[in-house]
Amino acid sequence: MAAGASRPGRVAKLPPRERILDAAEELFQSEGIRRVGVQTIAERAETTKMAIYRHFETKDALVAEWLRIVAADYQAAFDRVEAEHPGRPREQILGLARFIAEGLPAISHRGCPFINSIAELPDRSHPARQVIEKHKAHQTRRLVGMCTEAGLRDPEQAAAAITFVLEGAQVSTHNGSIEQAGERLVGIVEGILAHYRSPLDASRASTD
Repeated sequence: MAAGASRPGRVAKLPPRERILDAAEELFQSEGIRRVGVQTIAERAETTKMAIYRHFETKDALVAEWLRIVAADYQAAFDRVEAEHPGRPREQILGLARFIAEGLPAISHRGCPFINSIAELPDRSHPARQVIEKHKAHQTRRLVGMCTEAGLRDPEQAAAAITFVLEGAQVSTHNGSIEQAGERLVGIVEGILAHYRSPLDASRASTD
């Protein structure tokens, strides 16, 4: 649902609910959750506040649904690398690193939607905050599974290291502190995979 140059014409063809979500995404990303009111979303979606409340009981429900869509995009990346590299968990992990690296230019302007949203939603009982925490927990489980299948020593620690790098790269890109963050991100993940490779795999590699 990313906005583009032809947004007005494209959005006009969307069903009302999708127009609302498209407008909410653009506004939440560019201006933040708290600063954007329902009336502003309605105007951007070319609809009314009443129409928004027909589809979403509250603004919080709209925020949560937007983040579910964002989370689904990230989970789709896991599905995609698994399909592209069947039975090759190391390549799957590197595929995830490349996916994040390729998305860094957009993050440099807008930031990570999850990190931005958590900063605005300190209440852990908020429905959108719960969406983020559930997504992150599921993502971590999938990454630990990949590390386990790759035969890495201490797959949970390896997954934690990779997660720190993936999320840290997004923050560093947004604040402009690191140059060539994408290339460095992939290189660091390669180093983590090498560090946690099992002694048996390392000995096999040395004799190949």
